[in-house]
Amino acid sequence: MSDFPMLRVDAVDFVRDGNALLQGVSLTVRSSEHWALLGPNGAGKTTLLRMLGAFEHPTRGTVEVLGNRLGRVDMRELRTAIGHVDPRHTPRSPLTVHEVVLTGATNTAEPVPRWRPSAEQRARAAELVDLLGLAHRRDAPWPILSQGERGRALIARALMPSPRLLLLDEPATGLDLAGREQLLERVDALQRAHPDLASVLVTHHLEELPPGTTHAVLLRAGRIHTAGPVDEVITTEHIGAAFDHPVRIVREDGRWSVRAAQAAHR
Repeated sequence: MSDFPMLRVDAVDFVRDGNALLQGVSLTVRSSEHWALLGPNGAGKTTLLRMLGAFEHPTRGTVEVLGNRLGRVDMRELRTAIGHVDPRHTPRSPLTVHEVVLTGATNTAEPVPRWRPSAEQRARAAELVDLLGLAHRRDAPWPILSQGERGRALIARALMPSPRLLLLDEPATGLDLAGREQLLERVDALQRAHPDLASVLVTHHLEELPPGTTHAVLLRAGRIHTAGPVDEVITTEHIGAAFDHPVRIVREDGRWSVRAAQAAHR
C-alpha cells in the first residue's frame, strides 16, 4: 500500500452564517484506502465531503486534495481529477447510459456542444459500462433506468477520467434491497480491479458499506468522534455514542449491520 496522501485535512473549521459546521477536523486518506464517512444528520458529513471534492474552502485550517492545497489551486480544474458520485445528478436531456458515462470525460452534466469523444474515450466508456454491469443497458435512455442502474452509471461516469480518488455521496440512496446489493457488488469489484484507487463513501447506514472498506471516520456535531481502521471505529460503543442511541453492531461475511440494543435481550 502506498503512503501517498490523496487527502490531507489539518485542523479544519468551517463556519457558515455564524454556525460552526466543522470544528478541528483532521484526516489523512492514502492511496488504496477506502474510507466510510459516518454520522447522524447534521454531523457535518456533506460539508466535509464538499471540501474533499474541492467545492468548498475551509474557514480555518488546510485541506490538500491530490497534493494541491485549496486556496492555491484552480478548484474547477482540480475537480476534473476527482471522481465524484452524486445520486442527485440528473441530465436535462434523455441521454443513454453510454452518453452519460462519456460526460465524465468533460466533467459536465450534458455533452459539450461540438465536442466529439475520441475512439479511446468511447472504448473507455464501453469498458466502464461493462465493469459496472450495464452492458445490456448501454443504449437505454436515462428516464427509463432504475435507481440502481442510474447509480452504477454515475460511478462509471466518475471513473471516465481515470481518477485516483473516488467520492461517493450516499450512492445507495433510494435503492431497494436488490439494487443496493448490486451496487455494492460493483463497488467491491471496482476496488479490487483498481488497487491504487482511494475512496470516501458517505452513508447513514452501515448496511451500505462495501466489504472492501478499510477505514472509517465517525462525525458527531461537526467534530471527529473517532477515526482509523474500520474495525476500530465501527464498534457498538462508538456507533452508539455518536448516534446517541443504544445499539449492537454485528459483522458477518465482511458486512455490517446494526440492531437496537434491546434486541439482544429478547
